[in-house]
Amino acid sequence: MSKNEPRLLILGAHPDDAEFHGGGLATIYRQLERPVKLISVTDGAAGHHERSPAELIPLRRAEAAAAGAVIGATYETWKFPDGGLEPTLELRHRIIREIREFRPDLVLTHRTCDYHPDHRSVGQCVQDASYMVTVPHVVPDVPALRKDPVVAYLPDLFTRPAPLRADVIMDISAQMQTVAKMLACHRSQVFEWLAYEADILHTVPDDESERLAWVESWAAGHIRLRADRLRDELVVRCGEIRGREIEFIEMFEISEYAQQPDQESFRQLFPSALEAPS
Repeated sequence: MSKNEPRLLILGAHPDDAEFHGGGLATIYRQLERPVKLISVTDGAAGHHERSPAELIPLRRAEAAAAGAVIGATYETWKFPDGGLEPTLELRHRIIREIREFRPDLVLTHRTCDYHPDHRSVGQCVQDASYMVTVPHVVPDVPALRKDPVVAYLPDLFTRPAPLRADVIMDISAQMQTVAKMLACHRSQVFEWLAYEADILHTVPDDESERLAWVESWAAGHIRLRADRLRDELVVRCGEIRGREIEFIEMFEISEYAQQPDQESFRQLFPSALEAPS
């Protein structure tokens, strides 16, 4: 654990992955004035039905930077190809270098069982980098860490080959409006590409003043499914009344391939996490 405040690094595959899956915890960290860095490993060039890759790359980089600015976090967009990401040695070494340079206490990333091959590739490379960040002769131009960070997997609802194990559950109801503001910065995605893919383009308001409310409703519809999936667990942890009232959560699975948090560091890394029954 850092001598000062814990540091959070989110390694997502695409611009908007970090905030959609982990924006609640990132917001909590920034509210506590903790360092947060969000990264899109790919350039986002594939994410549209009309805009060209040449147009999308700088546009999505700017959108990501604006999203990070909502909470005062750094947001980097790397140059690996969107839709063509593979778990290569080059990517693993780039991630090792990033972890060593930023020195996070907690890294969030995708699981290796996920619908998107880019997500799986990032998750695999973070897993492969987890121990290697401590090995001096690997990426020797950057000093090795004495201990690797805690790594946790971002929320998803996939069940094959195994569902995400909810080692951590956070009630992010109070952060949902901020998450929506971050997502609204990704205009080319939320109002265009993702709406096109979901066949709801006709519901996107033309009036700018109405668009944030639209994003809030859109995000709520997706994120609410997490609490619905874990409703029985929420009741066990919070009691019948609150457990059934909680609407928006983020849940994380602690990777067994990296450092394992003790009780004290767990509470520092995941402030206000819903306690599991002893």
